[in-house]
Amino acid sequence: MELEKGVQRWIVDISKWNPSPDYFASVMSFLPQHEHSPITRFVKMEDRKRALVSRLLQYALVQQVLGIPYDEIIIRRTVEGKPYLEYDDKTGTFPNFNFNTSHDGNFVAIASEPVCLVGLDIANCSIPMKESVDKFIQNFLSYFSNLEWSDIMKADSSYDKLNRFYRYWCLKEAFVKAIGVGVGKRLDNVEFHHSDWNDIFVIVDGTEFNNWRFWLLEMGENHLVSIARGHPATATTNYRATLKQTEFGEKEYKLGLNLPSVHFMFRMVEDLLPVSIVACHHYMDRIDIVSEDGE
Repeated sequence: MELEKGVQRWIVDISKWNPSPDYFASVMSFLPQHEHSPITRFVKMEDRKRALVSRLLQYALVQQVLGIPYDEIIIRRTVEGKPYLEYDDKTGTFPNFNFNTSHDGNFVAIASEPVCLVGLDIANCSIPMKESVDKFIQNFLSYFSNLEWSDIMKADSSYDKLNRFYRYWCLKEAFVKAIGVGVGKRLDNVEFHHSDWNDIFVIVDGTEFNNWRFWLLEMGENHLVSIARGHPATATTNYRATLKQTEFGEKEYKLGLNLPSVHFMFRMVEDLLPVSIVACHHYMDRIDIVSEDGE
């Protein structure tokens, strides 16, 4: 089914990518100029790597799925900061192509959907040094419903308590990112229910959102990934204005809601670059080798 091509899950392990400053700059130069300052504003290289790879994933995925040349891709952001693609879908293949990125710890990832909203969140399940689990999670009490907090606190061990905390947190983040809400959204009214972390559903302000689906995955060592898929009509006003279609018949919407959620594909940073740039880097590397040999 052509629609399934719009369901993509890509992930990069940045711990395995250690570019020199010059190579980092050359990779960043392929992005539009307005994408540079959000990357270079970070002081630490690890943060710069996450910001760069997040943007590379967006451009590479759009190019591969929609066939839009890199230099014609236009990605903008709503006032709340949610990225969206500005394009004319002349084929009508994907009624609502949209994507979401996330990064934490070692991983940077992107997920896309052709019909439904998509939200993605990665959580590195760690706590600040010299801080206990109880003290750490107590800072976030106001973001959880009474039911969620009770479930977290009744865990048998500190490890399980932290794991439950991050599972709920990851799900909440994926949901609010899907609808396009900015930082600061209250989360205690977004209450998640599950059966041993399967059959996950959400209740918002007392109303069950039965036209949504959620996935919660373990990724690598000590990382969680959550994906939310839901109805475009649920999006914020600003993000809804960027979508091609927000109203669907039940049959049409269920087709998008029930599409298979594919496995994450691991990508190398070089996989995200235009072929011409990759070839150029290989050529320059070869020149350096020849120069060192003196031949």
